[in-house]
Amino acid sequence: MSAPLPQEALDQLFLQARTHNLWQDKEVSDDLLNQVWDLARWGPTSMNCCPARITFIKSPEAKEKLKSCLSEGNIAKTMAAPVTAIIATDLRFFTNMPRLFPSFPGAADMFDQNPELAEETAIRNCTLQGAYLIIACRTLGLDCGPMSGFDSEKLDSVFFKDSSLKSNFLCNIGYGDTAGLYDRGPRPAFDEVCLIE
Repeated sequence: MSAPLPQEALDQLFLQARTHNLWQDKEVSDDLLNQVWDLARWGPTSMNCCPARITFIKSPEAKEKLKSCLSEGNIAKTMAAPVTAIIATDLRFFTNMPRLFPSFPGAADMFDQNPELAEETAIRNCTLQGAYLIIACRTLGLDCGPMSGFDSEKLDSVFFKDSSLKSNFLCNIGYGDTAGLYDRGPRPAFDEVCLIE
């Protein structure tokens, strides 16, 4: 059995971690983004389906394309972020299942023949993988600013035209500037939202 993480790690991952809106002018290297994915990819998904596809937006050209898809309130902070990850769902994820889940040889056909099940599975597990990505970033000392607030149809036409990818959410990544933090909102207590039966 693994030992609990020390308090310092819990603070970095959850208790003191914040959603950032302002960013330091500090580069996030491609190597560090590779390290982020090398951690995030090990989070569990159902049948090891791994439907998330991550596009890391860094270049001025890519940022300009993304800008046209953003809600007004998200433009400034996203353009200032060193990286914005587009967390997208591959609705044809199951074509990889013979390799990713060989213990169920019929998995790809099952999803191919049931588009509703495939889409539900893809979106649920992509969202999980997006959360793993945030935790992986925080583990490696990066701050995150996950968000909605974009035109998903436009973004998909700009970045994923004629593909099986559909955007799920965005996440700004970098080194946050605490001057841009809002007061931390409350969270529901255990007895408000949890049951033990």
